Amino acid sequence: MSARSDKIVPLAVKIVVSGGLGVGKTTFIGAISEIEPLDTEAAITQVSLGVDSLEGVESKTTTTVALDFGRITLDPSIALYLFGTPGQDRFSFLWDDLVEGALGTVVLVDTRRIEDCFPALDYFEAHRAPFVLAVNRFDGSQRFAIDEVREALELGDDVPVLECDARDRGSVRDVLAALMDRVIGARSVPRRRAAALVVR
Repeated sequence: MSARSDKIVPLAVKIVVSGGLGVGKTTFIGAISEIEPLDTEAAITQVSLGVDSLEGVESKTTTTVALDFGRITLDPSIALYLFGTPGQDRFSFLWDDLVEGALGTVVLVDTRRIEDCFPALDYFEAHRAPFVLAVNRFDGSQRFAIDEVREALELGDDVPVLECDARDRGSVRDVLAALMDRVIGARSVPRRRAAALVVR
């Protein structure tokens, strides 16, 4: 009889990162993932002309056509598996499969194209899924106060709204910590548990 392993197998927690085209989902996951992130980036071609608006992100040359994937271990007992959704409406049929079993969602927003986040907000509100809104600050873009963003999107006070830089690991970590706080609060688990969820 073989000796029993004392190795802890971490609990797998699924998190979705969503938002419009070019909002920074792939960058967000890549900034925090402890493994080489999987992405399904494809070149933007003539086929998308007239279908996918690039207004405000004209320099974008690739786009996610299926999903992004990464992983981060919070502590020895919990690992977050991050799934990024495609941003275009024409790929929204993939969302149900990507979101199934997810504990919560980060909705990324680009204030240059703020209307692009409405499909994600409508989807997760309709599914009563806990989410946080993260305003990705792009260099050179006009800055708006968090309260202005909340008001423009008609979000309740219970929805955390944060600024972030999707390129910065610490900023991404703070967004994920806020999401875990929201998830734990929504499940009526004592708040002290949230304090233990610190991305190393």
